[in-house]
Amino acid sequence: MGQAKQTHYNETTEKQVVNKMKDVLSYKGFIGSVHFNAKDRVFHGKIEGVDDLVTFEGKSVDELIKAFHEEVDDYIDLCKEQNKEKSL
Repeated sequence: MGQAKQTHYNETTEKQVVNKMKDVLSYKGFIGSVHFNAKDRVFHGKIEGVDDLVTFEGKSVDELIKAFHEEVDDYIDLCKEQNKEKSL
Protein backbone atom coordinates (compact mmCIF):
# COMPACT_ATOMS: atom_id res chain seq x y z
CA MET A 1 0.00 0.00 0.00
CA GLY A 2 0.96 3.68 -0.14
CA GLN A 3 3.13 5.54 2.30
CA ALA A 4 1.75 7.91 4.90
CA LYS A 5 1.43 11.43 3.52
CA GLN A 6 4.03 13.79 4.94
CA THR A 7 2.85 17.31 5.62
CA HIS A 8 5.47 19.84 4.59
CA TYR A 9 6.11 22.32 7.39
CA ASN A 10 5.94 25.91 6.36
CA GLU A 11 6.33 28.74 8.86
CA THR A 12 3.93 30.93 6.88
CA THR A 13 1.29 28.20 7.00
CA GLU A 14 1.76 27.85 10.77
CA LYS A 15 1.27 31.59 11.26
CA GLN A 16 -1.84 31.55 9.06
CA VAL A 17 -3.35 28.71 11.09
CA VAL A 18 -2.54 30.39 14.40
CA ASN A 19 -3.96 33.72 13.19
CA LYS A 20 -7.22 32.09 12.05
CA MET A 21 -7.65 29.92 15.14
CA LYS A 22 -7.54 31.59 18.52
CA ASP A 23 -7.65 28.35 20.52
CA VAL A 24 -4.26 26.98 19.51
CA LEU A 25 -0.68 27.10 20.72
CA SER A 26 2.36 27.05 18.46
CA TYR A 27 5.88 25.89 19.34
CA LYS A 28 8.76 24.62 17.17
CA GLY A 29 6.41 24.19 14.22
CA PHE A 30 3.83 22.16 16.15
CA ILE A 31 0.25 23.26 16.70
CA GLY A 32 -1.58 22.37 19.91
CA SER A 33 -5.34 22.54 20.31
CA VAL A 34 -6.68 24.16 23.48
CA HIS A 35 -9.87 23.31 25.36
CA PHE A 36 -11.27 24.05 28.80
CA ASN A 37 -13.17 21.63 31.02
CA ALA A 38 -15.31 23.79 33.32
CA LYS A 39 -16.31 20.87 35.56
CA ASP A 40 -12.69 19.90 36.29
CA ARG A 41 -11.45 23.50 35.95
CA VAL A 42 -8.54 22.44 33.74
CA PHE A 43 -7.19 23.41 30.33
CA HIS A 44 -6.21 20.54 28.05
CA GLY A 45 -5.17 19.93 24.50
CA LYS A 46 -3.31 17.73 22.06
CA ILE A 47 -0.64 18.16 19.45
CA GLU A 48 -2.38 18.34 16.08
CA GLY A 49 -1.10 16.91 12.82
CA VAL A 50 0.96 14.04 14.23
CA ASP A 51 0.26 10.32 13.91
CA ASP A 52 0.63 9.79 17.67
CA LEU A 53 -1.71 10.95 20.43
CA VAL A 54 0.21 13.54 22.46
CA THR A 55 -1.81 15.40 25.10
CA PHE A 56 -1.09 18.07 27.69
CA GLU A 57 -2.98 19.91 30.43
CA GLY A 58 -2.68 22.62 33.04
CA LYS A 59 -4.75 24.41 35.67
CA SER A 60 -3.63 27.83 34.38
CA VAL A 61 -2.65 29.24 31.02
CA ASP A 62 1.00 29.33 32.10
CA GLU A 63 0.84 25.66 33.17
CA LEU A 64 -0.84 24.73 29.88
CA ILE A 65 1.82 26.48 27.79
CA LYS A 66 4.63 24.92 29.84
CA ALA A 67 3.07 21.45 29.48
CA PHE A 68 2.65 21.95 25.72
CA HIS A 69 6.30 22.95 25.30
CA GLU A 70 7.44 19.98 27.39
CA GLU A 71 5.32 17.54 25.37
CA VAL A 72 6.61 18.93 22.06
CA ASP A 73 10.20 18.61 23.28
CA ASP A 74 9.53 15.07 24.55
CA TYR A 75 7.88 14.14 21.25
CA ILE A 76 10.85 15.45 19.26
CA ASP A 77 13.25 13.48 21.50
CA LEU A 78 11.15 10.32 21.17
CA CYS A 79 11.11 10.62 17.38
CA LYS A 80 14.90 10.98 17.36
CA GLU A 81 15.33 7.94 19.66
CA GLN A 82 13.07 5.80 17.50
CA ASN A 83 14.43 7.18 14.20
CA LYS A 84 10.88 8.23 13.44
CA GLU A 85 9.96 11.15 11.21
CA LYS A 86 8.09 13.95 12.95
CA SER A 87 4.76 14.34 11.18
CA LEU A 88 4.66 18.07 10.63
